[in-house]
Amino acid sequence: MGRTRKRSTLAGRAIVASAALILGGGGLVAVNVYASAGEGWSGPWQQQGQRQTQQQLMSTIDCPEVANGLPQVPQGVRGEVDRELATLDTQITTAYQRFAENKQRIAQDPAYGEQQILAPLRNERLVILQRIVAMIDREAPRPQGLEAMAPCTLRADDEANQTLNQGQDQGQDQGQGQGQGQGQGQGQNQGQNQGQNQGQAGNGPVASDFVDIRNVQPNVSNPRQRGGASRGTFITNCGRNENGKFNPDNVIVAPGVSNGAHHMHDYVGNQANDAFASDDDLARGRTTCRNQGDKSTYYWPVLRLQNGQNENDANADGGGKDQNVGEIQTPSQVTLNFVGSPVSKVTAMPRFLRIITGDAKAFTNGDANANASWSCTGFENRQLKDKYPICPQGSQVVRTFKFQSCWDGRNTDSANHRTHVAFADAAGRCPNGFRAIPQLVQRIVYDVPPPSAGGPRFAVDSFPEQLHKPITDHGDFINVFDSRLMKRVVSCINDGRRCA
Repeated sequence: MGRTRKRSTLAGRAIVASAALILGGGGLVAVNVYASAGEGWSGPWQQQGQRQTQQQLMSTIDCPEVANGLPQVPQGVRGEVDRELATLDTQITTAYQRFAENKQRIAQDPAYGEQQILAPLRNERLVILQRIVAMIDREAPRPQGLEAMAPCTLRADDEANQTLNQGQDQGQDQGQGQGQGQGQGQGQNQGQNQGQNQGQAGNGPVASDFVDIRNVQPNVSNPRQRGGASRGTFITNCGRNENGKFNPDNVIVAPGVSNGAHHMHDYVGNQANDAFASDDDLARGRTTCRNQGDKSTYYWPVLRLQNGQNENDANADGGGKDQNVGEIQTPSQVTLNFVGSPVSKVTAMPRFLRIITGDAKAFTNGDANANASWSCTGFENRQLKDKYPICPQGSQVVRTFKFQSCWDGRNTDSANHRTHVAFADAAGRCPNGFRAIPQLVQRIVYDVPPPSAGGPRFAVDSFPEQLHKPITDHGDFINVFDSRLMKRVVSCINDGRRCA
């Protein structure tokens, strides 16, 4: 499996970012841009009285994920809080666009990034965080320390800086004078060009986001089936989104907010799903599922081929306006299977249970909640989390989402949309207090050409600051099975049958 660099905790990031802002605010000293939490300061610096001239290229804006700091929100204000969290995402998107337009200037003058990007963003976020605190304070104990999550940082462009540093080293090896200047200049140009050449979207993906699947070692292991296991499978066929239902909303995370995702989603199943859909709307909605008793909604970020063609949403929210460009690819195959537990029987899901698997912000949040995986047909015993696969001729790209299979027995959602469900452990056991439910396994296959030198790359849509990284892939599900069909699902799985 591809490697993922571990990140420090949100609290640690907030503390370091706060320290940077204490230095900042107009009187910023030279050391003022934090590359990546836990990795030290970056940018021009003072050393033994001599100012160094090395530039540090930055790739994105890194903000603490406030939703992860809100495990408890009173039900009465949850909708209001979700809308404020969506406003935080919009603020980051706007700040990232300013950052992208001024990347060269920030590389030369990090103080400009602090003064013009980070300080205004911190102030905007602080207002929203104080508003969230006041909302919760109306109905529950006042949350402490939330305002410390207001500061954001700039994250280093590791790939471009590596090229930049290599060029500088080559220039120094060539000696002093003209040779050195040419080598260093060449390295800077290569690094800057590589940092800017982030796919046709201007912000990813880059060459290092891809790996030949044939160079990946088999890495899939499954828990051993034990006595009492539920070995059956229920298959629901809901199509491949042939009718082209797309929108950049997310009714789970940002209900009531248009363009709450800042990237486009594919939808199969329920056709009433948009930002404003209520449970009643979903219950009355049409479905693309062959079995009309399944009105569930299944959605995920679209996959695009960055070929500059057929960009019907080039000027739309979630599309070009949010730096998601290229031709949206319709899957060649979508399978939606519900499977059992290797150690126990399963119980019925409650209607309108909401589950998110993966993390749309895993590039900046770290991989704690990253869960989607990438592979190729014929090689699915090799799964990637933080790389896109380059598949050999005749093989197709595969995205797989294995959803949480344990439920707390009470709630259909939670404040952070995660804690009401959980993954089973390596042996297949649910945490204490949770019960096994049918596990949704989504497999989405695409017939896309492999990226080659000078050829188009493919990538999932993402929040702009997430740079279309494969680790940000995620899937969403709302259960709208009718009660009779859900009973059939449970019976099929517990009896060890294969049903559809």
